[in-house]
Amino acid sequence: MIRKLLIAIVGLSFLGFCSCKSETKKETPKTVEEEVFKSTAIDDGRVSLNLNEMQKNHQLSNMRSHLEAVQEITLLLSQDDYDKASEIAYTKLGSTTEMKLMCASFGDKGFENLGLEFHKSADEMSEIFKKRNKEKSLTALSNTLNYCVQCHATYKQ
Repeated sequence: MIRKLLIAIVGLSFLGFCSCKSETKKETPKTVEEEVFKSTAIDDGRVSLNLNEMQKNHQLSNMRSHLEAVQEITLLLSQDDYDKASEIAYTKLGSTTEMKLMCASFGDKGFENLGLEFHKSADEMSEIFKKRNKEKSLTALSNTLNYCVQCHATYKQ
């Protein structure tokens, strides 16, 4: 009887030890910050601009503004409103002094040159819109968007 009791105690102790051991192997849940850092730390081959938090927020705001301008231009072209599309292209995407200074502020010559070419293409797009030719206008818009694609494929914050 004592022998059976000892076997039972040893067996239960072994089961308890195994269950504790498997619990310690369980992964603790990650925080949101850990998951975000993990996803942004992936090396995807793009060049980091090594921006501080203020620069990142400013750059994101700029990119969103550019995207909104492109969306507005697309709608205006669909409505044959070439004058307004030209104005938006020039004022919101063109080579303004502010945009030129912004492109130069990141300290990366390749990024600066790509940004300046983007803004220059927006100036050209603005002029093409004035000719009221939908096919040429859409080609110009595509050309400008190509700079966006190149930049996002090459650089990251």
